[in-house]
Amino acid sequence: MMLLKDILYKVTINAVVGNTAVTIDKVEFDSRQIKVNDVFVAITGVLTDGHHFISKAIDSGAIAVVCETLPEILVDGITYIEVENSNQALAYMATNYYGHPSENLKLVGVTGTNGKTTVSSLLYQLFKKAGFKVGLLSTVKIMVDNVEYKTMHTTPDSLTINKYLKLMNDEGVEFCFMEVSSHGIHQRRTEGLKFAGGIFTNLSHDHLDYHESFAEYRDVKKTFFDQLPKDAFALTNIDDKNGLVMFQNTSAKKYTYALKSYADYRAQILENEFSGLLLKLNDSELWTRLIGSFNAYNILAIYGAAELLGLEKVEILRLISELDSVAGRFQYFISEGRVTAIVDYAHTPDALKNVLETINDIRTKNEDLITVVGCGGNRDKTKRPKMAHIASSLSTKVVLTSDNPRHEVPEVIIADMEKGVEPQNFKKTLSITDRKQAIKTACQMAGPNDIILIAGKGHETYQEIKGERFDFDDYKIVQDYLKQLEK
Repeated sequence: MMLLKDILYKVTINAVVGNTAVTIDKVEFDSRQIKVNDVFVAITGVLTDGHHFISKAIDSGAIAVVCETLPEILVDGITYIEVENSNQALAYMATNYYGHPSENLKLVGVTGTNGKTTVSSLLYQLFKKAGFKVGLLSTVKIMVDNVEYKTMHTTPDSLTINKYLKLMNDEGVEFCFMEVSSHGIHQRRTEGLKFAGGIFTNLSHDHLDYHESFAEYRDVKKTFFDQLPKDAFALTNIDDKNGLVMFQNTSAKKYTYALKSYADYRAQILENEFSGLLLKLNDSELWTRLIGSFNAYNILAIYGAAELLGLEKVEILRLISELDSVAGRFQYFISEGRVTAIVDYAHTPDALKNVLETINDIRTKNEDLITVVGCGGNRDKTKRPKMAHIASSLSTKVVLTSDNPRHEVPEVIIADMEKGVEPQNFKKTLSITDRKQAIKTACQMAGPNDIILIAGKGHETYQEIKGERFDFDDYKIVQDYLKQLEK
C-alpha cells in the first residue's frame, strides 16, 4: 500500500480534483482488473479508449482515476488526476509503485527492425555462461535468471516491465537485456526506466501500418537514444544509413560497429558455412555456430555490449564461440534424406532478403532452394508484394501461403503478394492457402541436398485466424513431413 501522491512523482499533471494523500493498493489500466482501493489509469489505446471505462472502474472499487480528459460527471470521494499523457503517467507510476527497480541492475535496451530478439537473447545466454544472474525481456519469453515466463508483446506494458524488474531485484539479477520496440517507445512504456545502455541493430520496412511514415518510425526509435542518461552507452550499427541518426541528440557515450565501415567494433567474414561463421573481430579470430552476415552484425553488437558492460575481451570471445542460435532464428536441421530445412522469423522484406542471400552465399547452386513464405493479416500491406518479389527472385521455387491471417481473408493477402512476382518468376511460384499443406508440398518437391526455407513465423507455436490461436509450429511440422516422406 502506498500514498497516491508518492506514486505520482514525476508525472506531468494538469489538474487535480480530490485528495492525493489517499492510500492505494495497486495501479491498473485494465478496468476488468480493478479491485477496491486501486487507481485506474485511462489509456487511449489503438483499439480501445480507457476513458470509456472510468465508470466501470469506479463501480469496481477504484479510489482514484488518472486520465487525459476529466469525465463530465465527477463522483464524490474519488480523486481525479488530469495528466498530459496517460501512457507516460502509467510509466512513471509503475516505476514509482515498484520502487524504481531498473536502478538496481544494469538494464540494456535493444532496438531496430531485425535482430532485437537475437541480440538480447544471446546477451542473456552470454552473461549466464559468464556466471551472472541475468534477466531477459523479449518477444519470445521473459527470463528472471533461470525461471521462464510467457510474453505476448515485444515490449510489455509499463506495469509488466516494472513488475518483472522488481522480481529480478528480489532474485539478485545483475544484468537485464530488453527488446525495445517502436510501439513500446511510441506508447511511452520505457519512460521512467534507467538504462545502462542502448543498442541499435538496423532499420528497414516494418510497422508502417502503425507509424504514419518511415521517417516517423525512424524518429520514434531515435527517441529511445535521446532519453539515455550520460553514464549509459549507445552502440549503433553504422553500416545502416540510419545508424548515426540515433546519435544526434543522445547524451550517452557513443560507440559504433560495422562490417563495411571503420568502427569501434569491426568484423570481417573469413568463412560462411551452414556449420557456422569464422570472423576476424577487431584483431582476433572467432568461430561461432551462428550463420550468415546478419549474424555477424549481431555478434558485433553482443561483443561490443559485453565489453562496455565490463567483461574481458578474451572471455567474451570464448563465450561467443559457445553460443547457440535463438529458437526460430535460422534454426535448421538436415533430414535423413539429406534435405536441409531452415525455419526463420523473417517477416520483413529486409530480413527475408538477408536470410535468402545468406543461403545463396553458402549453397553450391546445384540444389534447389524452396521458400515457403506468407504475410500477416491486419498489418502493413505495402510489404506483401515486396516479400513475394524477394522470395521469387532469390529462390528456385516458391510457395506463397498464409502466415497469421488474423481477421483478413488469406486469399486476399496472397493475391497482394502475387503482385510482386515478376513474369519470368511465375512458373516457379505456387500459391497454397493452407500453411500446413504448403510446407508438405515443399517437402514433396525437395530432393537430396535441396534446401527448404520456411519464413515468417520462426519461434511462434501458433497460427492466428479470426481471433483464435491454433497450435502451429513450423519447425515441428517440417520435421514430421520430411520423416514421413523419407520412410
